[in-house]
Amino acid sequence: MTFPAQAARLQSWRLSPTQTQLEFFTDDGVQPTAQLLSNPTRLVIDMPGVTFGRPQVTESYNGAIRAIRVGQFAPGTTRMVVEYAPGYTIDPNQVQFQPRAANQWSVQLPNPQISGVINPSPVTPSPVTPPPISSTPPATNARAFLQSLQATGDGFFLRSTGGAPEIRSLRSGDRRQMIFDFYGATISPNLSPRDLPVNLNGVSRAQITQFSPDVVRVTLTLSEQSPNWQASVSPSGGLIILPQTIGASPGQPVSQTAIVQSVELDANRQLVIRGNQALNYSAGWDRPSGAYRILIRSARTDLRTIQLPANSPLLRAQVRQEGNDVAVLIIPASGNQIGAIVQSSPQQLTVPFTRSGLFPVTPPPITPQPVTPRPTPPPVPRPIPSGRQVVILDPGHGGPDPGAVGIGGIQEKEIVLDVSRRVRDILERSNVQVVMTRNADIDLDLQPRVDIAERARATIFVSIHANAISMSRPDINGVETYYFQSGLELAQTIHRNILAGTGAPDRRVRSARFYVLRRTSMPSVLLELGFVTGRDDARRLSDTTFRQRMAESIARGILEYLGRRS
Repeated sequence: MTFPAQAARLQSWRLSPTQTQLEFFTDDGVQPTAQLLSNPTRLVIDMPGVTFGRPQVTESYNGAIRAIRVGQFAPGTTRMVVEYAPGYTIDPNQVQFQPRAANQWSVQLPNPQISGVINPSPVTPSPVTPPPISSTPPATNARAFLQSLQATGDGFFLRSTGGAPEIRSLRSGDRRQMIFDFYGATISPNLSPRDLPVNLNGVSRAQITQFSPDVVRVTLTLSEQSPNWQASVSPSGGLIILPQTIGASPGQPVSQTAIVQSVELDANRQLVIRGNQALNYSAGWDRPSGAYRILIRSARTDLRTIQLPANSPLLRAQVRQEGNDVAVLIIPASGNQIGAIVQSSPQQLTVPFTRSGLFPVTPPPITPQPVTPRPTPPPVPRPIPSGRQVVILDPGHGGPDPGAVGIGGIQEKEIVLDVSRRVRDILERSNVQVVMTRNADIDLDLQPRVDIAERARATIFVSIHANAISMSRPDINGVETYYFQSGLELAQTIHRNILAGTGAPDRRVRSARFYVLRRTSMPSVLLELGFVTGRDDARRLSDTTFRQRMAESIARGILEYLGRRS
């Protein structure tokens, strides 16, 4: 169950003269992720599915922001690093991502604060002979061939082929070297350079040597203030070396290794992950495998398989060691969706599952209640005759990605999920089978949304979003509908019904190359219900009565379109 990764390309970026807003543009839709690193403060923005196509670029600035670095962090992932001058820090809760379009993002940067910690000048350490990390090498049949070592936007990437090596690491007693031994690995004769001078997060040099016939050693020369670094196997291939990030679970030292003791379904059909100490994790959809990936950092396990009963909410489940981390990969069975992960105790993670209504039993025909929004809309089309009409409703964003955030703090992900549920209820009363790509506040990448539609052999695909622009333009309001190739008639039909049913300003039907429109084989549209930054739209989208009118209008357009096909 693997799916090809489709790469977009980063086209440009720009930082405002006041250093309070960063914008970047790609030639296709992208869903960025971000993290904040310390010592010095760096905002790291990763763009999965995006290629950079050239060597790393560094732009230097005066002021609190010292530089922006852009490079190919790993195959299929471009990394942008906003580095602040020594002594400055920012509040990560005030960093706001706002999509102006699927391929155009604006990042609102908070005002930096003086942290009171200034990095000392780099110190050139005297050469030291590092001790062996372990006198007992691990047993491994894997053979990895390391072909290149390169500095990325915020760490190092080792391109490799073959198996995944066993990784062990050590920091020297004077804290001026970080040593990584890769067991079961060999350096390619063509690897060059093997001694890489850098100026990266307190690292002044990276060296790679064939320490023994079966062990490759990478040595980082550090300043004493540099954080510890960690190496792991990249999910997209190769090996990555990164500084350990802030944000470990309270009370868990970053150097401590947790043991994942069990991963099993409990009596309530929830997946429970238990460790011997606090678990520090991240989660999201993994594009290469098409599975939901829970990554437990600084952890080890001997587990490999998960026993699944006959009525399991999971189709597949796997546990694997990825360098210094443990990954749990799960694929939900038909009719199930993954809920928000609950850390019920520092040592336990619980993953709930909800029924998504995939291919629900068709209820008896129920005559819809008459709808009388202002202005008066066209009549609701008759119920669809018996037959397999499957509509995919795709509420945009979700989980840690709020989408656009507008006036009064309203969030796109909440608006579109509420409207999508209302559309589903109306369609199901008219004998239409509905599949929602998400029916809870969960994170979902673009490719899994497409995969759900393809596996369901859907009749149509409707992605529902809310728009945004600068908060300084509250005068911009209205609905937009996008299509690609076969979706024109569907787009025109739904758009016309929205205008008639809500009275919203018309910002036209347009053609666009959004990922979910290009990659789905059925007629597909993407609806922008209004601007959360618009004075009128924000007020309307916050009103549940208006959301119901919007849902009725969308459902009316879908039913009209399906009625022509029956």
